[in-house]
Amino acid sequence: MAGPLSHVRVLDLSRVLAGPWAGQNLADLGAEVIKVERPKVGDDSRAFGPPWVKDRDGRETKDSAYFTSANRGKKSITVNVAKPEGQELIRKLAGKCDVLIENYKYGDLARYGLGYEDLKGMNPRLVYCSVTGFGQTGPYRERPGYDFMIQGMGGMMSVTGEPDGAPGGGPQRAGVPIADIITGMYASIAICAALAHRAETGAGQHLDLALLDSQIALLAYQNTNYFSTGRPPKRIGNLHPNIVPYQPFRSSDGEVIVACGNDNLFRKFCEAADCTALAQDPRFATNGKRVENRAEITRLIQEIFVRKTTAEWLELLEAAGVPNGPINDLAQVFDEPQAKARGVRIELDHAAAGKLPLVASPMRFSGTPLEYRLAPPLLGEQTDQVLGEMLGLGANEIAKLRRDGVV
Repeated sequence: MAGPLSHVRVLDLSRVLAGPWAGQNLADLGAEVIKVERPKVGDDSRAFGPPWVKDRDGRETKDSAYFTSANRGKKSITVNVAKPEGQELIRKLAGKCDVLIENYKYGDLARYGLGYEDLKGMNPRLVYCSVTGFGQTGPYRERPGYDFMIQGMGGMMSVTGEPDGAPGGGPQRAGVPIADIITGMYASIAICAALAHRAETGAGQHLDLALLDSQIALLAYQNTNYFSTGRPPKRIGNLHPNIVPYQPFRSSDGEVIVACGNDNLFRKFCEAADCTALAQDPRFATNGKRVENRAEITRLIQEIFVRKTTAEWLELLEAAGVPNGPINDLAQVFDEPQAKARGVRIELDHAAAGKLPLVASPMRFSGTPLEYRLAPPLLGEQTDQVLGEMLGLGANEIAKLRRDGVV
């Protein structure tokens, strides 16, 4: 059965992660996604290795594992947008697409006659999504934006990591480019909303997604905590600013995360851990009091946790209905029975690697289940196919474009 966006065609001019992440989401949802890359070089992230994708004989290819994380389901064509002939190809392709995604610096595509105002006249139904560091307005709009600097500038690093003065203290970036990824997710939502609007009105529009905006939005309750108190939240490591206990504790042989999101769960925990006196202690009976007395309740629970192994705690807390979990590395993640049952790891046939392991989309549909049709493409793998099928170019015309360095 066709995916929910199987009627949509996307021209993806983006590179690295934020834009490609949105394009991959749309591809997972069934859209035809045509990825436009620079001839001979391709998406910058193809070179973000090691590690590299290995071919069927175990030899390293020119494509990084990083690239494969965000480009499943796409067709790759190479077009030199700096050449007038390349610009004309993009205009013709955009005229036959529903969505265009780009993450060029502010104004760059307009210089080539490929900005939204240039393309909407020939395709007023086009949903044109621009992804930049700082957006299309404001004093920083011409600055380049990269995930690490946005995590710092947007407040994420101010609340991530151990407190100053603690062992290992100081600001920390998240373990993945979370500003890029969340911007790609917001872009995916915005594109779907714009397509829904177009279905009602027939009109496309320009979507303006910024890494800084998205990173700030991702801080969620940390923002509203600040608005409520007037004090910027501080780094508190693995603790939760509003809930106690909601943190890892050291067992006799590892660590266990306990997440008591309400007073009832805390009482269940105390019963399971044979420390019901803590639940009756007025210092700890309510979450508000536990937050006020965080250091003391943490000390007392930690003394209890070291008496059992991680496995013993996981079994005990699970039986009691107390949310808990281990701290897994990725080998353990993909070995979890739940991850296996959900089919989190998939394999796709890759032109060079053969069977390429990837991670399935977390989006599940009862009526239009997702299908994974294409592995991340080789550079320019579908250039001839797309130019021939979409634009009607013959083999000789494509060969000339290739000789001229246009594709």
